[in-house]
Amino acid sequence: MDGNGRWASRRLLPRLAGHRQGVETLRLAVKWALARRIPVLTVFAFSSENWNRPAEEVKGLMTLLQHAIPRELPGFVEQGVALRFVGERQALKPEMQALFERAEARTQDGARLVLNICFNYGGRWDIVQAAQTLAARGIAITEASMPEAMALAHVADPDLVIRTGGERRVSNFLLWQAAYAEWFFSDKPWPAFTHDDLDEALLAFKRRERRFGQTSEQVRGAGRDPQPAPAVAQAAAVEQHSA
Repeated sequence: MDGNGRWASRRLLPRLAGHRQGVETLRLAVKWALARRIPVLTVFAFSSENWNRPAEEVKGLMTLLQHAIPRELPGFVEQGVALRFVGERQALKPEMQALFERAEARTQDGARLVLNICFNYGGRWDIVQAAQTLAARGIAITEASMPEAMALAHVADPDLVIRTGGERRVSNFLLWQAAYAEWFFSDKPWPAFTHDDLDEALLAFKRRERRFGQTSEQVRGAGRDPQPAPAVAQAAAVEQHSA
């Protein structure tokens, strides 16, 4: 979910104010997903490229996350949300790694929603680490074996990817997993995104015919509903790359 910094700049606010508002929108998005029985929500909180941002902004984002996670944990436990952090953790400070581990342990019994927070994550990194993992295990690297080694192996591939902020690019997000996902691009910056915007994306998804390489005639001839409701919604939570 993109556009935090630009949302703030247009209001003559510091960029970090946009990220704070983005966290509040994410809190609401969790409730929207629960209300719509979406079982998995994956958000892009910090990409492997975001280290290139100004040091002050990176520090502010880290501090924001360190405060937000403990504050939100009681609500996640009460709502049945299982929190999972996805990305390369070794580059993070030990206290951040420990925070992630504690949060995952405390919410591990959540059965209503899996909330994946992609932090220090990149789609290329995920593909490389999966291939390296399989090679180390002596397992042949194939399309069938790769998914079990991916960082999001614990959930199904996404049906729907939503990107806000008006950009029309993938930005190194879920490169393997989103191969057959439907994409929805919103011009609204993430802090301004609402439940009505989410419903618009879900309705657009429902209207699409998902063929997975087949023809429309094959899909309909097999008696399969070409417009199923989405099982997994994937989104990016913090502004990616754009100014």
